[in-house]
Amino acid sequence: MEFDLNQLRELLAILNQTDIDELSLKSNDFELTIHKANQSSTIVSSPTEQLTLVDNAAPEQASASQESPPLGTPDKKWVDVISPMVGTFYRSPAPDEPPFVEVGDIARKGQTVCIIEAMKLMNELEAEVSGEIVEILVENGEPIQYGQTLMRVNPSS
Repeated sequence: MEFDLNQLRELLAILNQTDIDELSLKSNDFELTIHKANQSSTIVSSPTEQLTLVDNAAPEQASASQESPPLGTPDKKWVDVISPMVGTFYRSPAPDEPPFVEVGDIARKGQTVCIIEAMKLMNELEAEVSGEIVEILVENGEPIQYGQTLMRVNPSS
């Protein structure tokens, strides 16, 4: 059974919208177990490696001796900017123009923060809250999935 990272992200996004606490998939050469520990973390493991995903962030290798939380652990008050569709992520309106936002910028509610190209249509994605852009999790021109976290905002008080 082949399972790529985008399929795993899509599966996690779907599971996070359900009341399912644990899911196991097994085949002759593959085993995947997902435990929903609490609202902020999901643990994924297989016989050959262990991955830790936090709020559908990009996976990081977890070693057996690692006791501190993974880097990039989001603060609970941060607001995720989630992709509403499958497409291609663009940080700027054109290749020769500056990005809509950078890490550290203050975005206003309703301000365009990126573009998602889907079926040759350019869809502007707007900030749902005002606040500081604290993380951009996707590279310019990267394919993205529905429900994928694109960036995180530390909302203004």
